[in-house]
Order: sequence, then structure tokens, then C-alpha cells
Amino acid sequence: MLARIQTAVSLLYPPRCLGCGAMVDSDFGLCGTCWRDTPFIGGTICESCGTPVQGGADGFRIECDDCMKADHPWSEGRSALLYKDRARRMVLALKHGDRPEIARPAALWMARAARPMLRDGMLIAPVPLHWTRLLKRRYNQSSLLGQALARETGLAQCPDLLVRNRKTAMLDGKTATQRFDELSGAIKVHPKRRHRLMARRVLLVDDVMTTGATLGACARACLDAGADDVCVLTLARVAKAS
Repeated sequence: MLARIQTAVSLLYPPRCLGCGAMVDSDFGLCGTCWRDTPFIGGTICESCGTPVQGGADGFRIECDDCMKADHPWSEGRSALLYKDRARRMVLALKHGDRPEIARPAALWMARAARPMLRDGMLIAPVPLHWTRLLKRRYNQSSLLGQALARETGLAQCPDLLVRNRKTAMLDGKTATQRFDELSGAIKVHPKRRHRLMARRVLLVDDVMTTGATLGACARACLDAGADDVCVLTLARVAKAS
């Protein structure tokens, strides 16, 4: 009976590509063209943010130019995609286009990228939205990614571990210094969730990393509240043109 129902559903709603809408073999997938056009990150990467770097592994920690100049409070970071072209369109569709179904395959890509830094007992926590922005958007895309990632990895999650206690201005177009100043003191650990991160490794999840200011504010809040270590994972990384 279940097989018949699934067959009927597939006939009524055939699986379509997340990128272009063309029919594909399975749900939540990409067609061949969109897969080739999606800038997945691979090869040698920066261990702090996941962006691709030139050269090969040499036994020492590898960081991109931006991360060598920055003082990130987290220990490791990874990203699944470069924030450009089709990847940028998918991120914006998840964030503003009412396409929550993108979170499921995105979590699979993120889990693969994060594999070297995943540890048993890690706690997944999304970057929070201020309640006014959440009310307007109706969902937090980072929370959707965190929930899907928890299902994919089997790790525990705490969707409200962090809260924005102050509404911040939009960060688009601001310099790194302006972003850090804007976020100063804006993110805190939920007082009723603090016990969940004590002496524990936290995995912060967000959709995009630009300068790392938001993730940095979240990481500092976690460390100040007693977390043992913090890693970061984003669906996409804004990388400078080479």
C-alpha cells in the first residue's frame, strides 16, 4: 500500500531539480547541468573558513589570507559552496524565496564538507535572527540547515541556544570593522540553555560567511558561556576573486 501511495505521489509531483526545475530521478537533487554549474568547494582549503587555497597540504595549518589577518574565536571552519552563480541563487532562494526544501540537500553537502571537524558529542547551534526579522521572514534559514544537519549527522542540536538581544542593521555593504562594531554585544547564549554547552564542543551553522563577524560574535558568546571549543560551518563562503 505504501509503495502504491509513493508511486501515485511521484506521478502527481515528479521530482524536480532544485536549481532549474527540470525533472530528475530523485527528490531534492540537481540535474547534471546544475550540478556542473554549482561551485562546490574541494581540494586544498583554508582550515578556518573552508575557502579554496592554492597549493597542497604540507603538515602545517592552512589558512587563507583573510583568516591569517583575522583573529577568529573559533578553532575550525568549513563551507560547502562558493557564494556565486548557481550557489548564490540557491542560498537566496532558501533565505528569501520561501524554498525551505533546499535545506535538506544543503545539509548533506555541509556534512560532507564538515566531516574532518565533526566529533561525537558536538552540539549544533544555528546563528539566530532577531525576533522582528524572524517574524517578517517566518523562518530562520540557519535553523533549517541546523535541523537538517542534525538529522544527517546524528548530532544533537539546540535551535535556540543563541539569541539576538538587539536588532542590528543589515550588514550588506559594511566593512569588516563596521560589521564587528554593529554586532558587539548583540548575541548572547540563552540563559536557560547555557547548561547544554558547558565544557562541550559547539558547531555553529549559518547560510553564508562573508567577513565572519556574525559567526565571531556567536563563537565568543558560546566561549564566554563555558563552551570548550567552537567550530563553524556554512553552506556558502564569499571568497575574493583571484
